[in-house]
Amino acid sequence: MSIQGWYYLHTNGSMVYKRDFKDTVADFRDSDFVRAFWPFDPSDREGAWRICVEGLAAGAKPERIAELATLWQCNDADAGVYADRVGCNLEMDGNMWCATDRHHIDLMQSPTGFGKTCLEAMAELCKELGYKPSKMWGTTFADLMNKRENAQFGVGA
Repeated sequence: MSIQGWYYLHTNGSMVYKRDFKDTVADFRDSDFVRAFWPFDPSDREGAWRICVEGLAAGAKPERIAELATLWQCNDADAGVYADRVGCNLEMDGNMWCATDRHHIDLMQSPTGFGKTCLEAMAELCKELGYKPSKMWGTTFADLMNKRENAQFGVGA
């Protein structure tokens, strides 16, 4: 991974890019205006999806996330690759995308996310799983999906 910079979520909902310098992370950690931050490597597709899904789930302005998703080609055609990596199922339910984990039982018993796009559906699932924005070593969407996967098989219980 070659980190070129960082995207951070400002308390006002803005998603801001800052090039990577020596004290960038320390500045974010110490700032009362930063809710969360993510490393950015332009060659890392999974990282781009993570920024979009978790940023949207954490309250970033949807229009900014849509702009980044378009820039990085994080679209419905590409979503299946990321979803498969994190253990998420995506399917159409009427005119909305539905995101679930691989052990989905039904809407009453299992966390589910719906959205007009796959990105929106995964962000809603991320929130349903209890995602909380974090400045350091926080739980990621992939971690939350993996935790559900392991719970299904009694691993780590």
